[in-house]
Amino acid sequence: MNARELLAEIALQEDSTRQFKADVRNAESLAAEMAAFANSNGGVIYIGVADDGSTPGLAPQDVGRINQLISNTASQLVRSPLHVQTENIRLDNGNLVVRLTIPQGLDKPYFDKNGVIWLKNGADKRRINSKEELRRLFQVTGQFHADELPTKAGIDKLDKLRFRDFLQDVYGIPYPDSPQELLRLLQNMSLATDEGQLNLAGVLLFAERPQWIKPQFVVKAIRYPGNEIHADAYLDTEDFEGALRKIYDDTLAFIMRNLHKVQAGRGVNAPGTPEVPPVVFEELLVNALVHRDYLIDAPIRVFIYDNRIEIISPGHLPNNLTVAKIRSGNANSRNPILLSYAAKGVLPYHGLGSGIRRALGVYPQIDFEDDREGCLFKVTVWRKNLNQPL
Repeated sequence: MNARELLAEIALQEDSTRQFKADVRNAESLAAEMAAFANSNGGVIYIGVADDGSTPGLAPQDVGRINQLISNTASQLVRSPLHVQTENIRLDNGNLVVRLTIPQGLDKPYFDKNGVIWLKNGADKRRINSKEELRRLFQVTGQFHADELPTKAGIDKLDKLRFRDFLQDVYGIPYPDSPQELLRLLQNMSLATDEGQLNLAGVLLFAERPQWIKPQFVVKAIRYPGNEIHADAYLDTEDFEGALRKIYDDTLAFIMRNLHKVQAGRGVNAPGTPEVPPVVFEELLVNALVHRDYLIDAPIRVFIYDNRIEIISPGHLPNNLTVAKIRSGNANSRNPILLSYAAKGVLPYHGLGSGIRRALGVYPQIDFEDDREGCLFKVTVWRKNLNQPL
């Protein structure tokens, strides 16, 4: 980077990826800044640049001291140690600016020497001070998954008939005779905790009344007149609760009954063809139920308008996934226990990453929106103009 490129970068001012410091002398403070960047998306610290964007720079004799301070801080005061890069940029006045680049960490969370976990918060930083934030950080790194969370439901809340049929159909084994054998089996299947409670996956998949235990994890569906949300006008509405398979079946039925059926040259008495192939919603609903963020206490929402159907899931795409990547078939498992049981037939699941491509293959008029600010993921299926041939 040369001086002109540096000034162009400084003109953008500080934000969550860029910070200015006129000088650095406090190693512990620098360690906190490094940890915050590493726990977020990485960033750059320009040393020799004042908060207002002016560039007093550093005298050449200060640059060696600062580079040594950076090296010691990254290796000794941040846990785990960080690999950072520095670049010295000469200003027109002969002074220098040190450009310190901190990558996004691969071993999150990172701590300072006092055991504090820091995150970027706009141009500033803040401590992680809640279990929720700590869980989310571990979730991002794959060290924790929401479907592993313990619940207050004992194994007596299990739907015995549903679980018995699953054991017989998938494993060919009988329902256990005793509570002790049942608990051991559930623990071995990653559906119960060591303390003897169903975890979230166990509740969502096999509890008799999941909505009594986790009432927030339902689907709310509304058919609106026109193409906008109405405060009190709707044509059809229903909330769907129960085990994931029941939610899936009921939601799919709601969508299909609110789609137009087209005769497409068939006789009057012949059953019509749905305007959008059912496989599209089969795939999208499975993705919504399996991949949503269960750390967010909110329902999945299905909105049906005259010109489109929206499926809105809590939580943006995990980790480094993008809309372009999921269109190409890439995937990232946010809830691996749920995913593993979907693949065993609990839901009509066809394989990691294939659902979106399968839906697009039969009906390309689908848009995806990854709203990281609002922490949601929206799928929009555009309905066909029935005046045009199918």
